Amino acid sequence: MTIRIRTDRHLVRASHRSVRYVLAELTAPPKFEPADPATGDDAGRPPVNLAFVVDRSGSMSGDKIRLARQAVEEALARLGPDDRFAIVVYDEAIDVVVPTTKATADARRDAVDRLSRVDARGSTDLGGGWLRGCEQVALALEADGVNRCLLLTDGLANVGITDRDALTTHAVELRARGVSTSTFGVGDDFDEALLQSMASAGGGHFYFIADAATIRDHITSEVGEALDIVARAVSVEIAAPAGVIAESLSPYPTRVRSSGTEILVGDLVSDEQIRVVLRVAFPYGKPGERLGVALSVVDRDGVLGQDGGKLHWEYADDRANDEQGRDSEVDRAVASLYAARARQEAVRLNREGDYEGARRALHAVARRIAGYAGHDAELRRIRDELEREAEEMAAPMPELARKQAFALASYASYSRAPSGQALRSTPPKS
Repeated sequence: MTIRIRTDRHLVRASHRSVRYVLAELTAPPKFEPADPATGDDAGRPPVNLAFVVDRSGSMSGDKIRLARQAVEEALARLGPDDRFAIVVYDEAIDVVVPTTKATADARRDAVDRLSRVDARGSTDLGGGWLRGCEQVALALEADGVNRCLLLTDGLANVGITDRDALTTHAVELRARGVSTSTFGVGDDFDEALLQSMASAGGGHFYFIADAATIRDHITSEVGEALDIVARAVSVEIAAPAGVIAESLSPYPTRVRSSGTEILVGDLVSDEQIRVVLRVAFPYGKPGERLGVALSVVDRDGVLGQDGGKLHWEYADDRANDEQGRDSEVDRAVASLYAARARQEAVRLNREGDYEGARRALHAVARRIAGYAGHDAELRRIRDELEREAEEMAAPMPELARKQAFALASYASYSRAPSGQALRSTPPKS
């Protein structure tokens, strides 16, 4: 595990309340060595315990349900005999097609046969189907493994639990019990804000699938990442002195404890690279006085357990603060996060018909970035893109375009590639 922390500026104002930003860059360790180097057998990796929860409502008819079945079949082929899986399908009714079972060859063949008889029908009890899948995972929790529910839907929750906050709360509670959630939204008629919220609260990942033909790619990629996890339940812990308020600008869930703030990053796959940006607010101080914030990275199994280091700031007068240099890499990370927030807000406003509001949301962040962009090419690019998108959002947009914009902003916020996959220092072998 490698950790690098830096701040945008090292001086803070003595007679004003200053805000500074911290960028923590984490790179996960490489994949464990195969249990059998001669064959490349991965028996030494942590086992996975997955539930595939597939929407079979009427809107999934045709290619969607067919391709979803194929995606689950191909994902099952990647599992080993020490792994577990379950398959749940739902419309307004919920059926456990395959109760949780070891992924033996016979069990996988039987699952494919049962899944082939599933077809689309009815309404969408998303909450009920998802909770049943999580229940199957919880029935056989792997203490040393990865326990995850994969929820695929193309529609809105219109039966059972439909409240976004209630579903998100369930995701938080399940995560605390050791069951994480990843979500997959297909097409243009699902609630992307709900699926992102469930995945973020649930410690998994959100994916947007614009074209049904790519369902397989997204499902198998997520399963592949589950098989590549090297550190579970990773968090960044922040300890700050009295009067200094450090909070996460990155959208990961946070917990406030007596020892400081904990940012819940989630599981990390081999060689994964993520960025966590902090906003640090300072009280008044005396020139020459120094204050510091300490960061550390921990995980459930003690694989990382690493001190990230400490950053210090010094109080100084206004002139020294105005003349100090900036760390452009931190500025870029901050700008990218504010831009992502603005894009998702603009999508919401555009959908509601407030086109001028959507345009203003993007213009406001573009102007803010312009205030410190200087001659930095990357910051100017972000500013120019926001200005261009502001004009696009000032008129009705196709729903698929809205969802694409929302998803790309989500991926950027959570240090994911534009495809939704993990960013890695070394690409995984296929």
